[in-house]
Amino acid sequence: MPRVLVLQHSALSQCDLSVLNTLGLPPAAANGSVLRIPVSETFRLPETAAAELNRQRIDHAVLPDLAFADLGLIVSDMDSTLITIECVDEIAAGVGLKTQVAEITEQAMRGELDFEQSLRRRVALLEGLNEQVLQQVYEQILQLSPGAGYLLAECKKHGVAFLLVSGGFTFFTERLQQRLGFEYQHANVLEISDGLLTGKLTGRIIDAQAKAELLAEYREKLGLAAHQVVAVGDGANDIPMLLEAGTGIAYHAKPKAQQHADACINFGGLEAVRGWFR
Repeated sequence: MPRVLVLQHSALSQCDLSVLNTLGLPPAAANGSVLRIPVSETFRLPETAAAELNRQRIDHAVLPDLAFADLGLIVSDMDSTLITIECVDEIAAGVGLKTQVAEITEQAMRGELDFEQSLRRRVALLEGLNEQVLQQVYEQILQLSPGAGYLLAECKKHGVAFLLVSGGFTFFTERLQQRLGFEYQHANVLEISDGLLTGKLTGRIIDAQAKAELLAEYREKLGLAAHQVVAVGDGANDIPMLLEAGTGIAYHAKPKAQQHADACINFGGLEAVRGWFR
């Protein structure tokens, strides 16, 4: 499959792209915020060129030359990817434990702690919290990441299914599905008794391996080839699904996740997921 060097920046025409002149690439004109340049299968962007693009806050990647409409499924993480917050951290604020829980979250996302163990530790700290706090987090704190609405609209326009898989909680994934109208969602289930969180989870744990398994399950269910599936995430627990996907995209991600991704969005919003493809 032909490959392209893709550059993305909201004001690409105002950027200095002279660093590309030494690479022997064919001329190409920017289409708004995206520039696509055909490259050979063996092309690698030199570190000096990558550093200059990063200095100008230009997202860049070398990828197969695919049309967005040829995709069939995007699998996305929720916390710090589709939305701007880590839900468990904000829930913990209701019991004055946000700092303590956030540190455990950060260690898990960096890959320093086993995800399931860290999740159970964090949830245990929420024991006795009124379930109304969940609704308050959803209504008052949760915000979509920039470009999320555009990406989902493009999915609908081009017939690309969207699966939200989260190590967070179904309380939020279900409401986001109802609000945004995407097709599928899976997350962890908080146990609630008499209106209070018990500090426990019920059912299947959605961890790193489960995310990758769900991607493979829906790929097969939808009859898709590997290259038709994109995964988007930010943390260490997203790495298996980034590797399982045809294209793995790290979104404002931890270094460990970036190292395992085909493309990294470090500066743009989720509209850049659309921008990687024709």
